[in-house]
Amino acid sequence: MFYVFYDQHLFNMTAAAIRDRLYDYIRVADDKKIKAIYMMLEDEIAEETEWWNNAAFVAELEKEYAAWESGKDKGYSFADVKAEIVRARS
Repeated sequence: MFYVFYDQHLFNMTAAAIRDRLYDYIRVADDKKIKAIYMMLEDEIAEETEWWNNAAFVAELEKEYAAWESGKDKGYSFADVKAEIVRARS
């Protein structure tokens, strides 16, 4: 839930609607504003994009890889996934 006190319209918007408005704004904003927005979010962006620094996430990946490697989890090849997507679309 978003708590925005200065704009009742924004308070009633869904996260998807807010995201769309932000995308639209970022596409046309000048460089100075883009840099300011990035600076506000830089630490959070780094946390999300540097997954190798997230010990819990890495542990989960290692667990899933070990299950696949041992045969416990079958896994799927790229060709299998692509074929399933094609099948689902038709």
